[in-house]
Amino acid sequence: MDIKSLLCTKTDCECGNIHSCDIENVIIGKNAIKRLTDEDICGKYDRILLICDSNTYKAAGERVQALLGDKVESLLIYESEGFLVPNEESVEIAESRLTDKTQLIVGVGSGVINDICKYVSFGKGLPYYIVATAPSMDGYASKGAAMLMSGMKITYNTHVPKCIIGDTDVLRNAPLEMIKSGYGDIIGKFSCLNDWRLSSVVNGEPVCEYIYKLTYDTALGMSKMGKAVISRTEESIEYLMNALVIVGIAMAYMGNSRPASGSEHHLSHYFEVVGLLRNEPYFCHGTDVAYSMYEVQRMREKILALPSPKAKKFDREVWEKDIRRIYGTSADEVVKLQEKLGWIYEDKLPVYTEKWEEIKKVLSETPSLSETEKMLSDALLPLDDFYKMYNSEKLADAQNYAKELKDRYTVLWLYSALEI
Repeated sequence: MDIKSLLCTKTDCECGNIHSCDIENVIIGKNAIKRLTDEDICGKYDRILLICDSNTYKAAGERVQALLGDKVESLLIYESEGFLVPNEESVEIAESRLTDKTQLIVGVGSGVINDICKYVSFGKGLPYYIVATAPSMDGYASKGAAMLMSGMKITYNTHVPKCIIGDTDVLRNAPLEMIKSGYGDIIGKFSCLNDWRLSSVVNGEPVCEYIYKLTYDTALGMSKMGKAVISRTEESIEYLMNALVIVGIAMAYMGNSRPASGSEHHLSHYFEVVGLLRNEPYFCHGTDVAYSMYEVQRMREKILALPSPKAKKFDREVWEKDIRRIYGTSADEVVKLQEKLGWIYEDKLPVYTEKWEEIKKVLSETPSLSETEKMLSDALLPLDDFYKMYNSEKLADAQNYAKELKDRYTVLWLYSALEI
């Protein structure tokens, strides 16, 4: 689909809502970075804060700085060992580089740099651009900034960038793990879209069929391109970057991440949060999403094997003990969120019983385990790597308690409520 046609306001959607995306320009292709000097891109900005990390500065930031020249008021290069974390400290550093004359923030990077720029620019009432250095995640075009505040993974509703630039020469040379991550983030949509349908059946949550189809068709196209993406063909990398932006636009249309984030993302966030808390390794976000899609599909198939739903008894004391064991210093925030929601106390068995056949029909619509494994293997994502990274205890905890990090209903709530 032509992305330009999506950068508008859609008023005729059958869901009854008006969908809009405030991105002004999306430029993806060979030599896209050169377009920064176009009059309608950076022509009106003379005081720019340029934000990179040490790796993205080498990948494209140095070139961006040279193109923008004297327009760069300040250059921030994050220096960090391991993963840069989008937390309070990172935000404070970026905000310290702003002046009362700063007109624009330009980020050069992928997930974390994009989230920091999005969060800071929104808070300060400034526009921002993102120059992508890897086709690694779907948040480029979304309004959500995924931050790690007080040890909790929190997605803040902010704003979209005014311009996204994806130069395929830069994107093709990104680390292969980041390319795999982007592919994984897109194929993971099969899982989260199914969660959306499930919540519609169980909770009556509205589903926009236009946004659903836009996201599903994007994932379907990507699911057939694993081998090409790993080979870094220019066509497949351009398709991947377009897919990541389209899904971001779908989130912008929806006003939240429902079309793109469900149970598979909750597991991924769990692995990241626990990894940071315990100083344990974890995969890139989208890679964890892809593997988690397989793990969640195993859970769906276990539910499908049940002749009828039978509720598991909830023990509040055991639940909190496990939350504190798993989340440590972040446990208070997790408990606070779930007490506020009250979902842990809800008895949904009557709903599950009444709608059991409809629930099973929805759960049967996702790619099977064998189909999911093929998508993974096409992109050189062997399941053995996943099970070597995360032991059986961590996986069991993820299945039972990853859902507590978020306020979104997914199959994880259904799974944890039933006797399996």
